[in-house]
Amino acid sequence: MLALPFAQKTTPVLKGERITLRLPVGRDYEQWAALRHASRSFLEPWEPLWSIDELERSGWRYRLERNRIEFKAGTGVGFLLIDNAADRVCGGITIGNIRRGVAQTCQIGYWMGEAYAGRGYMVDALDLVIPFAFRELRLHRIEAACIPSNARSVRVLEKAGFTREGLARSYLRINGAWQDHLLYGLVCDDARR
Repeated sequence: MLALPFAQKTTPVLKGERITLRLPVGRDYEQWAALRHASRSFLEPWEPLWSIDELERSGWRYRLERNRIEFKAGTGVGFLLIDNAADRVCGGITIGNIRRGVAQTCQIGYWMGEAYAGRGYMVDALDLVIPFAFRELRLHRIEAACIPSNARSVRVLEKAGFTREGLARSYLRINGAWQDHLLYGLVCDDARR
């Protein structure tokens, strides 16, 4: 019998030296909302337009429910990044749009609170997520995209071993405008882990 990666539904916790990745829970709301609020001008150029209730508890509950549904369906895993030293939320990373069948692939997206940017935490997060995606989820390929002017994101992906594969014109609607994106990929056979 084929063992499916999401069949057991145990809650993944990925622990590293400096950060831990875990699924968000209700009690994370205050830290998450405060960090996103403090980082708003830092994050908005790289994200879809924020909804009116973006930082409200109702918006948080919607996110938690969507994460739960996607995890249960095997189509996504949304993690919070926790700074181990401070036991504080410092960002998030999502394995999303998981496709099975002949593709066996996913897309990743991530964000980092401004106070934590530039410290290497996102590379640490990718060092945890990549083996999880390839070993536990048994995916063959991980895809990512970023706006060409987002030099920090470009560096993060390249440090994590992703290969630039091209440019998608008018790929995603970010901050209210259709934006070109650099496309990156990592195949399990090429992963440095």
